[in-house]
Amino acid sequence: MSEFIRIGPDKRVTLHFSVLLMDGAVVDTTKSGNPATFTVGDGNLLPGFEQSIFGLKAGDKRSVVLEAENAFGPYNPENIQTMRRGLFSRDMDLQPGLVVSFADKSKAELPGVIKAADDDQVVVDFNHPLAGKDITFQVEIINVVDAQSQAVQLQ
Repeated sequence: MSEFIRIGPDKRVTLHFSVLLMDGAVVDTTKSGNPATFTVGDGNLLPGFEQSIFGLKAGDKRSVVLEAENAFGPYNPENIQTMRRGLFSRDMDLQPGLVVSFADKSKAELPGVIKAADDDQVVVDFNHPLAGKDITFQVEIINVVDAQSQAVQLQ
């Protein structure tokens, strides 16, 4: 019976989660919508988040503080890049805080946040917005099944 299966390798997990800043501000949550489903180790959940729920089973709830290194990583000043303004469309309003999508060398999408811009240069921050921040990760486990199982039971 799935309520006795515990989270670990080769398990598919359905859960509700919330990510909160240390001041209690909610950054992301599934509480008002559909729960999230992932397979342990598939890369959809950061390793620090996965490790924090190992051993839990359906019906369990947990709230855990994750330090930045185990959440979205440390803030890296080397991820701030200065680019020529000419690389951007002239009619693009490059206001600080604007998120712009770039392509990395492998053509994968890489979001960057505009930090500053003038007529010659644009400063872009490629750090994750939560990099360097400790966060609280709250979960409610809905279901745990073997990853090979065809059935996804919602309780």
